[in-house]
Amino acid sequence: MKLWGGRFETGPSEVFERFSNSLHFDRRLLDADVRGSQAFARSLARAGVLTEPECAEIVAAFDSIRSEANSPRFFDDAEDEDVHSFVIGKLKELVGGLADKIHTGRSRNEQVSLDTRLWLRDECDHARELLRQLIAALLDLADKYPNAIIPGYTHLRRAQPVLWPHYLLAYFEMFMRDHERFADARRRADEMPLGSGALAGSGFPHDRDAIARDLDFHAVTRNSMDVSADRDFALDYLYAASVTMIHLSRLAEDWILYSSEEFGWMELGDGVTSGSSLMPQKKNPDSLELIRGKSGRVLGALNSLLVTMKGLPLTYNRDMQEDKEPLFEACDQVNGCLEMARVVAESVVLREKVPADAADASWVVATDLAEALARNGTAFHQAHQIVGRLVLESVRAGKKPADWDAASLAQFAPEFTPELARLLDPREGMKTREITGGTGPAAVASALIAARKRLANLS
Repeated sequence: MKLWGGRFETGPSEVFERFSNSLHFDRRLLDADVRGSQAFARSLARAGVLTEPECAEIVAAFDSIRSEANSPRFFDDAEDEDVHSFVIGKLKELVGGLADKIHTGRSRNEQVSLDTRLWLRDECDHARELLRQLIAALLDLADKYPNAIIPGYTHLRRAQPVLWPHYLLAYFEMFMRDHERFADARRRADEMPLGSGALAGSGFPHDRDAIARDLDFHAVTRNSMDVSADRDFALDYLYAASVTMIHLSRLAEDWILYSSEEFGWMELGDGVTSGSSLMPQKKNPDSLELIRGKSGRVLGALNSLLVTMKGLPLTYNRDMQEDKEPLFEACDQVNGCLEMARVVAESVVLREKVPADAADASWVVATDLAEALARNGTAFHQAHQIVGRLVLESVRAGKKPADWDAASLAQFAPEFTPELARLLDPREGMKTREITGGTGPAAVASALIAARKRLANLS
C-alpha cells in the first residue's frame, strides 16, 4: 500500500517504482518500525486521537506482525515501496480501517529517523560485545606467552625488542578506543525524533518525553528541521566501524606477515586457513586476507554517505534513502570481521624461539647501548654516533651482538664500560624500560593486570 496519492491523477511508472522502492533492503528495520509504531499508538491515545481499546487493538496487532515476521516467507510477494508501508499494510489486514489512524500527524521522515536510531543502538551494542570478545581473546593470547620477545618494527625494519604481550596490548588499546567510539555513536543515536513531523513539528499534542521513556531514549531531539535533515548519527556509526576495520586490517597484515615462511613466528589454526587448488603445500591466511579486504567496503560505506550528504539543502531529500545500504553493509562486514578476528586469535600458536632469535641476530639492542652511554655521561648525539659505528663495523664483519663482549667493546670505544656488555642481550635492555607504557617486564605485567580490569569494567 502507499501512504500518499491523493494529489496525483495517475500512479508512479513501473520504472520509477522499481528504481525507488527500498523494501528489499530496509526490511531489516521491521522490528524497529513495529516498536516505534506501538509507542506512537500509545502517544496517540494520550493525545486523544485513539481510544484506549483502539490503542490496545493496534498494539496487539503489531505484536502479531512481529511474531509473523519470523516466518522465512513473510515478505514473499510483497510489492510495497518500503518497510513502513509494508507494516501499515499488514496492520490494515489485521485491524481494517483503524490502521488509517496510526499515521496521524506522523511523517515518514521522523519515522525513518526513529527506526534507524533504534536499529543503530542495538548494532552499536552488538559491535561493542564483539569487540569485548576479541579483546579478551587477545589478552588470553598475551597470557599464553608472557615472556616471549619479538622485534618491534618501524618502517618494517627491526627497531627495538619488545615483549609479545606489549605488542598485543597495543591492539588492546586500539580496540578499546573502538569500543568507546561505538558507545559514543550509540549516545548520538539515542535521541527520540518522533513529534518532529515532516520538518515543522507535529500539530498534535504529543508528550515527546513520554515517547522517549517508552522507547528508552535518553533525550528527545531539539529541532524538527534538524531531525528531517540529519544523518550525523549514521555517519558516527560508520566512522566508528571504519576505524575499527582499519585496526582489524592492520592486525591482519601483521599476522599475515608473521605467519609467512619469511617470518615464521606464528602458526594459524587449520580452521582459519585454506589450501590451494593446485599447490598441495599451501596453507593460506584467507581469513586474515578477507578481513583486510573487507575493510575497503566499510571505508567505502562511510565515504558514500559523506558524499551523499555533503550538498543537500534543508530539510529532507530522497537522496537520504541512500543511507541504509551503506549502513547495513558496514554493519554486516564489521560484525563478521570482529567475530572472525576473535576466532583467528584463539587459534594462534607463537613459535617463541623464532622471533627471539631474530631479535638476537639483529641490532635491536643499539638504542639500549646508546642510552646506556648517555646515562654514563656521554652526550646522546655522540653516543648515537659511537653505536652507529659499532653497528656498521658489525655489519661489515658479519658480527651479531652476541659476538661482542666487554673487552672487545672497550677496545672498539673506551666509552663502553664493562657493565654495558650485558645490554647486548635484548632481555637486559628491556629491563631499562619500566616506565609506564613501556615494554619493561614489570611494566607489561602491570599493564596486563590493568587491561583485565578495564575489560571487566566495560559497560
